[in-house]
Amino acid sequence: MNSSTHHQTVFIVDDDASVRDALSLLLSLRGYATAVFACAEDFLRALMPHWRGCVIVDIRMPGMSGLDMQSALAGHPSRLPVIIITGHGDVAAARQALKAHAVDFLEKPLDDDRLVQAIENALRGLPMNMTAGEGPGTRPRSATLSAREREVMALVVEGLDNRSLGARLGISPRTVEVHKSRVMTKLGARNLAELIRIAQAGGGTT
Repeated sequence: MNSSTHHQTVFIVDDDASVRDALSLLLSLRGYATAVFACAEDFLRALMPHWRGCVIVDIRMPGMSGLDMQSALAGHPSRLPVIIITGHGDVAAARQALKAHAVDFLEKPLDDDRLVQAIENALRGLPMNMTAGEGPGTRPRSATLSAREREVMALVVEGLDNRSLGARLGISPRTVEVHKSRVMTKLGARNLAELIRIAQAGGGTT
């Protein structure tokens, strides 16, 4: 565990040693204390009720997955908030993680600033998709979405692909892609995982 100016620890759980080392170095340089684990089982065996901070966990690992570990943590006295990371843009997994109250769902390669923002949100106990300058009275970013764009967003979050979504709405897959692109631009989502996170946080509803 590294010394730090922070009083809480960022626990990194990933089976890839290079990812563990890179994240530990990055966060140490940003002033965070870190502790690394090669698998979910090792982390859960070591976990103590008095630990404070947050957990960064890879979604796909040998043995227990990141989602399984998130579920196990939900009933633990430590109540550590979880940030899920993945190398695979899996809409269903993102939806499951965020419904289980993950602070964020981030795709590799990780954006350093976005990761640090997620960690800060976790350590401050802020809801997902909310920064320190935001609050419940903030105007929803979906206010500019058309009715059709809201329909498209809802079905994307359900996990429908462009062809299935187009069939449901009676439009072509190409038109679906246009609507999806507009939705993501208006909501500031850079990928599907971010779109799901925004929708789960309430930013996709009026």
